Amino acid sequence: MPALIDLILAGQRVENHFPWSRAVVTPKKWGFAVEQLADGHWSLLGLWGEPGAVHMALLDEGAGDIGVVSLECPSGRYPSVGRLHPPALRLERAAADLFGLLPQGAPDTRRWLDHGHWGVSYPLSTRVRTSAATASPYPFLPAEGESLHQIPVGPVHAGIIEPGHFRFTASGETVVRLEERLGYAHKGIEGLMAGSDIDRAAKLAGRTSGDSTVAYSLAFARAVEAALGVEVPPPAVWLRALMAELERLANHLGDIGAICNDAAFALMHAHCGVLRERVLRASDAAFGHRLMRDRIVPGGVASFLTDDGTTALRSLIAEIRQRFPALVELYDNTASLQDRTVATGRLKVDLARQYRAGGYVGRASGRDFDARRNVAYPPYDELAFDVPLLQEGDVNARVWIRIHEVEQSLSLIEQVLQQLPDGPIRVDFAQTDQPHEGMALVEGFRGDILAWLRIGKGGLVERCHLRDPSWFQWPLLEAAIEGTIVADFPLCNKSFNCSYSGHDL
Repeated sequence: MPALIDLILAGQRVENHFPWSRAVVTPKKWGFAVEQLADGHWSLLGLWGEPGAVHMALLDEGAGDIGVVSLECPSGRYPSVGRLHPPALRLERAAADLFGLLPQGAPDTRRWLDHGHWGVSYPLSTRVRTSAATASPYPFLPAEGESLHQIPVGPVHAGIIEPGHFRFTASGETVVRLEERLGYAHKGIEGLMAGSDIDRAAKLAGRTSGDSTVAYSLAFARAVEAALGVEVPPPAVWLRALMAELERLANHLGDIGAICNDAAFALMHAHCGVLRERVLRASDAAFGHRLMRDRIVPGGVASFLTDDGTTALRSLIAEIRQRFPALVELYDNTASLQDRTVATGRLKVDLARQYRAGGYVGRASGRDFDARRNVAYPPYDELAFDVPLLQEGDVNARVWIRIHEVEQSLSLIEQVLQQLPDGPIRVDFAQTDQPHEGMALVEGFRGDILAWLRIGKGGLVERCHLRDPSWFQWPLLEAAIEGTIVADFPLCNKSFNCSYSGHDL
């Protein structure tokens, strides 16, 4: 079997600064790439479109090759990837809504981001909204069987969570099918980026998903730097990793508590909430913002780490190391918690592998992938850490992956503080009059985030695509909930904790 890089080089290569290649391929080679995906030889990192073209980012995990294949389709039609490789289906539906690109032979052509109110959906800049009265009902898939009933939940939920509709088909209390309807949080991020300067586009990237603002800012910045051949000063590289691990730490602590809360164990929720708040306050002391928004910028970072910030972070590590082990023991030895989490919401190993699920969802079901290690972008190539892996795939396994990652993040923060070099934290870079492309894959707390962009004349962003790990995790939640009881859905849902905003763009 040819390596991925061979396929890329065989096409009309597009020259870029970044170490991964893009090639414009023929329909035949596009079909070959789809076959490799369907056979499990390659992984789908992303699929997106623009007027007259569709792109796929691919990963050959065995060889470590990453590349983008592009197919020109001036008619707006192209051979469906989802026909043979289901993880591409929702991405194809989104590209159809945003750019009018129609996948030929796709088994599911229902609207995804467009809920029937946009009117004209091609191209982005000319969308026309229509009256809500003209929107047709969404055709949920049917389920057959005796004594089945449907339970609609959402899109508006109790509390402050984002909107999403869940349609349950149940036999008594047992879920026979769950189907999601998302897109309610669509903000037009990629459309707003088109024509923006790099600074404005960077701010938009950091607002794609609020709980992953560091990860998105990092992905976008690295893509810009790859496109323009910018070398970031070493202190900035290490400060970026410090922010990324603080973000991971805060989210994992919050999730562990929230999962326990959905199992009616509020004590864990309270204590984990306190620790999460400590992380946010330490982040504010270190970088001047609780979520560290806009602190990672193309060319470096926007603020130094002061002595007071270093002291706050060391105190944070000491406090979590003192208090967290007792919470882990409490979780592990509380029978009522174990009764709710063990064997609940199992995600099969083969499904996690097929969808190339990232983060704790994939690693709890045996998929051994972490962009920090597998891509080894700096400074992680100089840091020592383990990637936890389990096979059970249940709610309990997803909790334990988070627990182990908390421990790893504490170690990584310590290592960064010990090795943080002195020097400038940002470099300026020249504008360009020629188109340049860049791509980056970074590890957020949910999993790997992909950023691809093309910078045109005057340094303006012509096109940027951001792919959240939730694109490949939301469909797996539907699979994991089948056969469980309706009352276990909040617990399963929280153990996945997919992003609405990051997915809806």
